[in-house]
Amino acid sequence: MADVGMFGEAVGRWAAGGSCARARELAAELALRTAVLLEGLSDLAAVEALAGLRGRDLGAEGVCVVSMGGAMNVGRYAGLLGPPGLGLRLTGLCDEREQGYYERALRRARAPLPGFFVCAADLEDELIRALGTARVEEIIAAEGDLRAWETFLHQPAQHDRPRHLQLRRFMGTKKGRKIRYGRLLAESLDPAHVPAPLDALLVSL
Repeated sequence: MADVGMFGEAVGRWAAGGSCARARELAAELALRTAVLLEGLSDLAAVEALAGLRGRDLGAEGVCVVSMGGAMNVGRYAGLLGPPGLGLRLTGLCDEREQGYYERALRRARAPLPGFFVCAADLEDELIRALGTARVEEIIAAEGDLRAWETFLHQPAQHDRPRHLQLRRFMGTKKGRKIRYGRLLAESLDPAHVPAPLDALLVSL
């Protein structure tokens, strides 16, 4: 049975130069109406986790969440999934430093930037700030990563850096860690303190 994960894989192959046929077939079969474009898998994990906590089944609602494998791919994915391609409504998250690039790429794809919500640094930073550094360190300890975290803090490059920046960097130091913590941090959010860009994205779907 087809699901949105299969669609995401088909779109990835299409974006890499493959055929569009399977993606088009799945989009029709799943009755997709909206594509959420995200920079990477950690963002995807966070969005899907929070949607689940809110009782949302995005796939059943005709929404596919797509990891683009990097912000610089937004033009390619917008062209495939937006008005020039499958004709889906586009939305997503972008980092403030990349907002200008998104504006230009989305304009070329005839997709409106107002459908995208801007994180000040990135989504990990937004999640860390929303939870507070003490709570994030509690999550790290509960996950069995306390020793790795303490070793990381002893690195000279981390001396005198703000705690939230240390935490953000730590999550990117091991393969798969950003994805795991993207989900864990989102699942730990107080419903009243969800980062504004993430909350706005889910409300818009």
